[in-house]
Amino acid sequence: MCGRFAQYSDLPSLARRFSVPEERVRANEGPPRFNIAPSAQILAVRLDGEGQRELVRLKWGLVQHWSVEPKTSYSTSNARAETVDSKPAFRSAFQRRRCLIPADGWYEWQTLPDQKIKQP
Repeated sequence: MCGRFAQYSDLPSLARRFSVPEERVRANEGPPRFNIAPSAQILAVRLDGEGQRELVRLKWGLVQHWSVEPKTSYSTSNARAETVDSKPAFRSAFQRRRCLIPADGWYEWQTLPDQKIKQP
């Protein structure tokens, strides 16, 4: 996943698109977001304890299984598709705790050669 992305679809549209029953939408409607960074709250579709799809808000990032608390100096938000199933940091989560993150757009920041500012 890229460094930044956008989520601006409304909850009912996302629930219909990903076949999430209305009673399993566990997120509140929020404003459209066009600059979501790692560690932000994002919408995600996952399986609940009963194996049913639910639409929830999650924190973008991976808390390592060995971490005692969620806030750690070692945070991870991206994995390479080629090695996600073999790298120790992602292997267990990839096998057992996946989710779908609906994105309406994504981008990276670039520094313009003649300026000191970055643009998407």
